[in-house]
Amino acid sequence: MIKIGVDVGGTFTDLILEKGNEPDSSNKEVFVHKVSSTPSDQSIGVLKGIKEICNKASVKPSEVDLIVHGTTVATNITLEHNGAEVGMITTKGFRDILHIGRHKRPHNFSLQFDVPWQSTPLVKRRNRISVSERVLPPTGKVEISLNEDEVREAAELLKSRGIKSIVICFLFAFLNDSHEKRAKEIILDVIPDAYVSTSSEVANVMREYERFSTTAMNAYVGPKVALYLKNLESKFSNEGISAKLRIMQSNGGVSTAEACSKEAVTILMSGLAGGIIGGRYSGGLSGVKNILTVDIGGTSADLSTIPNGEIKIMNPRDTYVGEYPVLTPMIDMMTLGAGGGSIAYIDEGGHFRVGPQSAGAEPGPVCYGNGGTQPTVTDAQVVLGRLDPDQFLGGDLKIDYDLAYKAIREKIADPLGINVIEAALGIIRIMNSNMALAIRANSVAKGYDPRDFSLMPFGGAGPLNGVALAKEICAKEVVVPPAPGITAAIGLLATDMRYEFTRSVPTVISTAEQSDFDRINNVIETLKEQCAHRLMSDGVEESKHEYSYIAECRYEGQGFELRAEISNGILNKDSLVEVEENFHKQHEQDYGWRFDEVGVQIVTIRVIGSAKSEPVQWPRLKEAETEQPNQAVMYSRDTIFDDGEKYDTPRYDRNKLLSGHKLQGPAIIMQHNSTTLIPKGYTAEVHSYGNIHISETLT
Repeated sequence: MIKIGVDVGGTFTDLILEKGNEPDSSNKEVFVHKVSSTPSDQSIGVLKGIKEICNKASVKPSEVDLIVHGTTVATNITLEHNGAEVGMITTKGFRDILHIGRHKRPHNFSLQFDVPWQSTPLVKRRNRISVSERVLPPTGKVEISLNEDEVREAAELLKSRGIKSIVICFLFAFLNDSHEKRAKEIILDVIPDAYVSTSSEVANVMREYERFSTTAMNAYVGPKVALYLKNLESKFSNEGISAKLRIMQSNGGVSTAEACSKEAVTILMSGLAGGIIGGRYSGGLSGVKNILTVDIGGTSADLSTIPNGEIKIMNPRDTYVGEYPVLTPMIDMMTLGAGGGSIAYIDEGGHFRVGPQSAGAEPGPVCYGNGGTQPTVTDAQVVLGRLDPDQFLGGDLKIDYDLAYKAIREKIADPLGINVIEAALGIIRIMNSNMALAIRANSVAKGYDPRDFSLMPFGGAGPLNGVALAKEICAKEVVVPPAPGITAAIGLLATDMRYEFTRSVPTVISTAEQSDFDRINNVIETLKEQCAHRLMSDGVEESKHEYSYIAECRYEGQGFELRAEISNGILNKDSLVEVEENFHKQHEQDYGWRFDEVGVQIVTIRVIGSAKSEPVQWPRLKEAETEQPNQAVMYSRDTIFDDGEKYDTPRYDRNKLLSGHKLQGPAIIMQHNSTTLIPKGYTAEVHSYGNIHISETLT
């Protein structure tokens, strides 16, 4: 079987190909590759990369069986505000929910702040049309029947405006979705080719603003996402590629292109999730379970905390994309504008800053020679001698030291009255400081001690900064994965097919009766059937289905929920005690305390249906005969480290390092997709699957 993972980043598109017989892992081969991203149309870079890596692996594109794709298409649409023109049909009196929001001030003490959901709404007010209907809680009883004539008139009006992406958001539809279903039928009758999203299909949970926003987001990004995926499949077909196409979702699972086209909101963090999965997979190669992942690419840095090998899912109160709340499961991560292409500049107040603006793939850092004029982090690394101009990307991309030096001197050093080396070191230190603050926010602030974790830096720029970051946050060691530049792509081949369905069933545990148990168990069974139907539609036989059952709970009076597992998928008096205790433990982990005497309320039931996939089989390295990797030495050059000192630093070819080799800093390990910096006073040891563990040298 031949499998390809392709992850699109802001600067580069990363690929991994595995070929070999499925039952026998001993004869599998793994190939990695990297090409420039094509922001104007990501599919161009994706197809180019697939052709090149197939050629590298001596296979034909037509022989590929599976392609798993991580894409930033949906994310970019949100951030660049260039989604579809959306129309909305909602309950009379609730037209302005998307405008009102939660009355939160983005910046409490500013008089000039912007409110994104008002200044750049997902649905313009003139396109939000209210109709007569009303469903009442807590049972979903129909108080006012749907006025079908008003729905038809609204559809005709939206059609006259050329709007084909439409959301239907009725109050309390999560209790009774009959009105939304009928309204959808009417709209498709009037506009047969409309892209219609109902709140009960996209986010079948309570909280009208967040539910409306999530549904609107789906309609906003959906048409372009569907077009991109259809275009990609068409290009594959034209090239004779008949492989199954799977798309990484925000929750760390994969889904079909068809499902993601309909529920585009589930892939808003597709391009970021692969790195977290890849980090966990790489840590597992060395038996490391507590991991702080730092994925530093050309445009941004993505950070996540993995305790005991468990991928964390973000609390619903924090699931925002571009300032818009989105109630869809997302891996708990943070993203900041800190990458190799991050631009260094002096702001209007005379302060030295780095990012979040990026040179991206076009024109890229100044040293690329593609017309860039603003100095970047990559330019600083070149000036410090950490990236060799003739060896960048294995020599495939020539970079210009003089251009980088000139840009830093003119834009940073001269204005600040410092020399170029000090300016370059300053660029690196500022970026690392920004990332260290974000790592603490994702670990310490959530109850995890970095001293118990290994820092795993990856992405093209990650291993250059790994040791400095680990020192800043007091991580116990640094673990550099075997192919850091394409770790996110590796994650695509190390994840499972996964679907999640939810329904709100507010129930106070202390007063729950048998009727409540019956109601919740019926919901669990219904959600399980939905998962099973989706998995079987994707060709997964029933024997391979696996299910997880979650009760999203809160203390009575709290505003948001935490996840508590229902271990056997059935709720009764006995399992309810377990659910309550699971919630208390999670609350103590996240917030540092628990209230055993306070009542617990179940708000939402979530069922997760998954199917295991065979993860990529990373090859073992041969055992080294001695600890000294003399055969891997390439040459030595002067390099400036964070202490400001210049050292004659040997370069090692990572492809020639074997299991058991040890390197003493200062040293630089070079490979096609990344460069690893080992400062003086640190020792790097190569493990059996190629992970490099770096720690302070014992004296």
